[in-house]
Amino acid sequence: MVARSVLPREKVGRIRHEYRQRYGLGADLVTFDGTVIGLPPGAIRNLRLLKRTREHALQESVRWGEPYSFLLAPGIVSWIVPLVNGDTVRGGLCGGEVRPHDDPQDRNETVSYLVASGAKRATAEKYVGRLPIWSLSRTPETAEWLFTRIYELTLWDPVLLQRNHENALQQQQIAEEIHRRKTSDHRAYSLDHERALLALTRVGDRGGARREMNKLLADVFLYSPRLPVLQGRAIEILGYLVRAAVEENPELGSLLELHIQWIERMVATKDFETACAALREALDDFMSHIDLQRFNRHNIHVRRVLKFLAGNYMRTISLGDAAGVAGLSRFRVAHLVKECTGKTILQHVKLLRIQKARMWLEETNKDFAEIANDLGFADQSHFIRHFRELTGVTPARYRRNLGRPPKG
Repeated sequence: MVARSVLPREKVGRIRHEYRQRYGLGADLVTFDGTVIGLPPGAIRNLRLLKRTREHALQESVRWGEPYSFLLAPGIVSWIVPLVNGDTVRGGLCGGEVRPHDDPQDRNETVSYLVASGAKRATAEKYVGRLPIWSLSRTPETAEWLFTRIYELTLWDPVLLQRNHENALQQQQIAEEIHRRKTSDHRAYSLDHERALLALTRVGDRGGARREMNKLLADVFLYSPRLPVLQGRAIEILGYLVRAAVEENPELGSLLELHIQWIERMVATKDFETACAALREALDDFMSHIDLQRFNRHNIHVRRVLKFLAGNYMRTISLGDAAGVAGLSRFRVAHLVKECTGKTILQHVKLLRIQKARMWLEETNKDFAEIANDLGFADQSHFIRHFRELTGVTPARYRRNLGRPPKG
């Protein structure tokens, strides 16, 4: 396999140049079996044992959807970034081989390990002697920079990594909740979580809704880890959300058809992890639909205003526009919307814009300046400030948490 089959040659050169200038380290393309591309036959870095270690590291980086640090050999640390476009894994990019400055591993032990793996002693000593001494505290920053820069340059969309990262995060949250319940002697399933989940979907808090849903899944697992039980409870949870949404707003009747599709996907799952992922995706789908039709059913004037905002939030909206739609004075419409919803008209517009921004960050490669412009923000910094105000994180961090590179 040649380098251009993993990553375009001009991209490789640019990344290597920038990476060496920034961190003083080399970066090497790696194939699926852990082979470093471009080395002469018999090179020490392509010893069979080292290749197997890199191969495993690449598999783990794909599984977790993020850069992966690993021990290449006793006293030698490396990290790898998976190269993925869509659902296709093209290989990896190793971000260096270093010796930790605070690692007590004896250099002779490292050399002996390489010799036992098939290297000549003189070659092993020369190789180990040339390795840079590195502070491991810098590794996460270095690996993340490499990850981000690759996807900025290639414009690849690592869908597989995003999905795997979300699955891993979900399973981690469920495991932590299970551990908390076991240590606190809490066993019983609580309807409080269902109510909290419904409340979070109503305000559009996608991250909070996911966390609450994972608490429900932990409850189900503690009650019974059998797959049919989980599938049944997941279908009940979705039914509860859909029923509540339709009762509150009959215009959301289209959710009933989607509910059937979600049930079919859930029934088709084969294990606990895929069932959890299917429920998460259904929850996201549910929230995306109710976000588009977030009306207040208690007041026709407010409903008209919110419907108008939902269809026009990307452009500049004045209080006079809202008053005209409602058929009320500016003062009256402002007071009524605040009284019925707990938010001002401006806050509703900002919330709709940030919800749309979240969707674009999750599903597209739009950069931050483009999102800011399309959503009607004054500029990119204005967008970033409001995004952080409503979500608690910057757009870049939000995208990284999804396993995708930030594009600013």
